[in-house]
Amino acid sequence: MMEYNVKIDAFEGPLDLLLHLINRLEIDIYDIPMAEISEQYLLFIHAMKELELDIASEYLVMAATLLAIKSKMLLPKHEDELEDEFEYEEDPRDDLVEKLIEYRKYKEAAVELKQMEQERGQMFTKPPSDLSEYMKDIHSDQFQGDVSIYDMIGALNKLLRRKKLQKPLSTKITRQEISIESRMEEILKDLTIEKGKQNFNSLFPVPEKNHVVITFLAILELMKRNEIYVEQDGNFKDIFVARKEVSVIG
Repeated sequence: MMEYNVKIDAFEGPLDLLLHLINRLEIDIYDIPMAEISEQYLLFIHAMKELELDIASEYLVMAATLLAIKSKMLLPKHEDELEDEFEYEEDPRDDLVEKLIEYRKYKEAAVELKQMEQERGQMFTKPPSDLSEYMKDIHSDQFQGDVSIYDMIGALNKLLRRKKLQKPLSTKITRQEISIESRMEEILKDLTIEKGKQNFNSLFPVPEKNHVVITFLAILELMKRNEIYVEQDGNFKDIFVARKEVSVIG
């Protein structure tokens, strides 16, 4: 006796099994050959029985439905049914085809959603941070004269490029000798002595990166405390700084 191996895929229901058979046999879903599909379907049911697999009642109901459609299509037509050859005659397969198309639509959508779930699983996020504290600073009076933090950073970046401070200056580690508070006092003193507005670049006399960073932070802190006034005549123009009590108009 020849050994016959049967591989049963995991089907989610009778419609899933029918779709599998239609795809495997390359059958037009809109013109299903009921004799062939019924035979193949019953072969699967028989194979499941032989393997002592539990067959849900819905599979047996579908088997009966396929046989009923097959039988109806084999019945001869009576003469009174052929009175008008142009009259539409309902195809007994219509209901089955409609169910298969609808099921296929949701099955394909489920596959796409599964792929999206897998792609989304590769993304990692962090809980939203409370930035309200920083927003207060941005919307305060520190950026007068339509000068924003972005303008300040842009001016600093231009300064760094000009002084070539973006390149590593030295591998030697030096101890920071100046604090932000002391640099703030120096800036206020310089602005007082000069009596008027000074170019932003002039506040960075020492060409060392640490000093430049501390000076920039000191300027931002003075702006936050509303002790200095910052103005810019237009986009990409030079930025000028003055003490708050010093008028910069004119």
